[in-house]
Amino acid sequence: MSIFKKMSDDVKKANEEHSQKVAAEATVEGELTLKKLLSQNLRQYGIVGALILLVIFFQVSTNGLLLLPNSFVALIQQNAYVLILSMGMVMVIIATHIDLSVGSQVAFIGGCLAIMMQKMGIPWYWAILAAVAIGLIIGAWHGFWIAYVGIPGFITTLAGMLLFRGLATLLVGESIPIKVEAYRHIAKGFLPNIFGWVGPFDLLTLLVGAFLIVVVIVMTFRGMAAQTKAGIYIPASAKTWKLLTMIIGCALIAFVTYLLASSGNAEQGGIPITLVIVGILFALSTFITTSTTFGRHIYAVGGNRKAAILSGINTKLVDFKIYVYMGLLVSTASVVMLSRSASATAVAGQEFELDAIAACFIGGTAVTGGKGTVPGVMIGALVMGVLNQGLSLMGVSSAWVKTIKGLVLLFAVAIDIISKKKRG
Repeated sequence: MSIFKKMSDDVKKANEEHSQKVAAEATVEGELTLKKLLSQNLRQYGIVGALILLVIFFQVSTNGLLLLPNSFVALIQQNAYVLILSMGMVMVIIATHIDLSVGSQVAFIGGCLAIMMQKMGIPWYWAILAAVAIGLIIGAWHGFWIAYVGIPGFITTLAGMLLFRGLATLLVGESIPIKVEAYRHIAKGFLPNIFGWVGPFDLLTLLVGAFLIVVVIVMTFRGMAAQTKAGIYIPASAKTWKLLTMIIGCALIAFVTYLLASSGNAEQGGIPITLVIVGILFALSTFITTSTTFGRHIYAVGGNRKAAILSGINTKLVDFKIYVYMGLLVSTASVVMLSRSASATAVAGQEFELDAIAACFIGGTAVTGGKGTVPGVMIGALVMGVLNQGLSLMGVSSAWVKTIKGLVLLFAVAIDIISKKKRG
């Protein structure tokens, strides 16, 4: 009996030692995974940090004007076109292409919209659908020459920039004012205050903000539970990091909710219609790039086109679809821009392509393609927007604004190239 007892004790001791060894190895592996995760996403965290520092700087420099509720709403409304265009531009750049024509397209499509509404008497909602159709056709036009004829995207869209700017000048002339109030309400209006007000706050906005906070919390814990269920070890430091990220995200949502809920006036306020449009397109673009076969093919084509062809991906069709989707976003940006300006002009949309491209590179999109995210680009677009808004509130001239934006773009690309060389 003593022999069997001794054998049992030895086995038990060996099992305990083995368990401790496995746990120690898992902890080390987990810590290395966390360090790897942080190093891989260091630039994204840096961009977020830069955005926060910019906001703090301009908040102090403008004596608190930047983050006044109505100023924040104006920031969204004034920069909606950059947010919308950059969502399509990031896909174009990931696939190693470029689109230099989006500004000219905005002017041309805006001119078509104005003519349909003001001169042809077409109802504004049918005119919007027609504008979207025009945008899709233009996207298909570019996609055909790039994907199936083989003309580089730079040359094709450079030709498009000249072509559609010329057509906009021929169509619009000096300007066409927009007098349809329902259409102009898109850019300056808010969602209806269907639940009324709680003191100075719009109740609908508060409910939407609370819902988003709950979604973030549920998704965070569901993600950790799914990893645990799959047998993936999560170190304590990684859990702490996830929870800290969740708390910061919820705090930002709460702060934005406060700003929006207290914006506007006694008659209307809360969530701007332009923010709803941007939010829908953001969800759609994120879903495409992260959860569809088409999205995976975009990254595969951008990462290594020859390997993508050998793996059976129809790269021509991928390129064609990218520009068609870009056409959809350009037409949406045209609708928003024309609604805000309330007048179609031939010079509308100038430098829009530069703002969208800059937002992509500032947001972490690789210059050589194959890398980039829609959320990262949104942060880059917000950096551009905060620069525009903050410098404007400080009374800085437009010449200096362009100079500063150019330097920011140059440094963003330099950081990307230097970090690649270090990894190499």
